[in-house]
Amino acid sequence: MSTLIQPPLKTPETPDVGVPEQKVWTDEAFMALPDDGQHYEVVNGELIDMGNSGAKHGYIAIILSSALFAVVMAKKLGALFDSSTAFKMKSGNKRSPDISFFAKERLQELNDLPIGFLDGAPDLAIEILSPTNTIAEIDSKLAEYFENGTRLVWVIHPNQHHILVYRSAQEPDRLLKSADSLEGEEVIPGFTLPVTDLFQKRSF
Repeated sequence: MSTLIQPPLKTPETPDVGVPEQKVWTDEAFMALPDDGQHYEVVNGELIDMGNSGAKHGYIAIILSSALFAVVMAKKLGALFDSSTAFKMKSGNKRSPDISFFAKERLQELNDLPIGFLDGAPDLAIEILSPTNTIAEIDSKLAEYFENGTRLVWVIHPNQHHILVYRSAQEPDRLLKSADSLEGEEVIPGFTLPVTDLFQKRSF
């Protein structure tokens, strides 16, 4: 669930606490937000609280991240990032997919990963939907990802047990169901995972 953050009402006796009022969210201001366990994005100059994830959401993220990490590290393909990592878009927005992959070719000029934000959207952006996500919200993210360098997006529907694969923002390239396999294609060559593995019932 995403929520627009409104600055708290203040009186002369009220100290400044929590998220500060901000006209322009610079990199420094965004990085200085309190470590309060919340997940934020900056969209059109507004600070958006993306909310916390449920158990199913987090479990799917761990399964998929682990499978991707094994291939990415073994083949030295690039770097994976979690949902707390923000990427700076051309618009100034800061977006945070649930799981992200940046190809090594786009990191060659860096001696090390920055403390701050990488410019551009990841080569692979993965969104795991929550019940409160809206179509408009996801469409907006897809458009901005592809405008900023993304080559592949997976939108995972935990309740419907399917995945939409996008190679452009206009429409999904295909729909994957439990009998199908998720492929890294040319973005993460060698990666394959049965879709059913993401939606398996616990075995304990």
